[in-house]
Amino acid sequence: MTSSPAPPVHSAAPAHHRPLRRLTARGRDETHRGVSSLELFFDLCFIVATAQAGAQLVHAMVGGHTGEGILNYLMIFFAIWWAWMNFTWFASAYDNDDVLYRIVTLVQMAGVLVLTAGVSQAFEEHAYLVVILGYVIMRLAMTAQWLRVARSSQGPERTTALRYAIGLCQIGWLGLLALPEAGRPWVFLVMALLEMAVPLYAERAHPTPWHPRHIAERYGLLTLIVLGETIAAATVAVQSGIDEHEALGELLPIAAGGLLIIFAAWWVYFAVPIHGHLRSSRQSFLWGYGHYLIFVSGAAIGAGLEVAVGKTHLSALSASAAVTLPTALFLLTVWALHSRFYKVGIAQQSVLPATALLVVVCTFLGHWAVLAAGLVAALAVAAGVTLTALGANPERGRGEEGVAVPVP
Repeated sequence: MTSSPAPPVHSAAPAHHRPLRRLTARGRDETHRGVSSLELFFDLCFIVATAQAGAQLVHAMVGGHTGEGILNYLMIFFAIWWAWMNFTWFASAYDNDDVLYRIVTLVQMAGVLVLTAGVSQAFEEHAYLVVILGYVIMRLAMTAQWLRVARSSQGPERTTALRYAIGLCQIGWLGLLALPEAGRPWVFLVMALLEMAVPLYAERAHPTPWHPRHIAERYGLLTLIVLGETIAAATVAVQSGIDEHEALGELLPIAAGGLLIIFAAWWVYFAVPIHGHLRSSRQSFLWGYGHYLIFVSGAAIGAGLEVAVGKTHLSALSASAAVTLPTALFLLTVWALHSRFYKVGIAQQSVLPATALLVVVCTFLGHWAVLAAGLVAALAVAAGVTLTALGANPERGRGEEGVAVPVP
């Protein structure tokens, strides 16, 4: 994660004729900077961890441990998200795709798999050893990458790389293992804040040359993968419900509402070309960090749909809230990070906040809550497109290429 864009660095995309190359900055002026297959592979490993965390959240809620399950989910998801963030912003600035870079990335992927293997123990037994071990593996690999940058650079850029390498808080995370269970969430919060402060400190020396379009695409792809995993989780839940209960009359409204919610979530997220907004220090930090809420809520929608479909001891209100609350959080966060910069007038600005509020109100509609929330989300998309078509602003209502953008 970085603080502010650097001046253009005129380095071409890495040549591929040598197995080992200096790890130097890539250029912010690269015109065709796309996501690499290695980055996509890396994301798939993370989505396995995300799916595992979501499954454990479902088990915790079904077992009557909702508060505890949500707390564990938020902490484990932070570890997953923060490791992904550090790799993503680093790769945007320094990916040279040589052999050593690929091997170190493989080590990071191994750390993801170790973390994933410990998720069930963290939820069920409050044993975080395997989770923290996997996290430390990923972070040590990231340290190695920054040390490579420091070796290949000099001056302020080298200072930034060394700050990143030294300020990774591994000792603090390992210290969590020695703490009593009751104190861990508070220490975790402190450690998380310290981790997020590292980029603020490191990039005061020299901002890394991340690529705005590449970063926007990376975040968009992970959002798409999270929403896809949500659909997969909901589909499995509906199939299980049919096999066990054959209650199509109860399942179909939930399935239809869930599909509408996920489709609306995709629509509102990808409605605007957000890379044009990533210019200043403040914008990049708020946008990058704010995506924790987008990712965690998007993944939680799938867990909520599983809870809503399953026959559990939870009340209809609690089962509905498991879907509607993360949906409302997703919509509100997307508005705050994306849509509001492309809206003109009170009517356009009010669509997503009002939709989030109405989705929360749908919680109280019992078995029809999910379907009602889905219809509200779909109507919000229709309202946003209509308002944009009626009052499009030629300056703020158009994408970078001059094409009108439908903004819900």
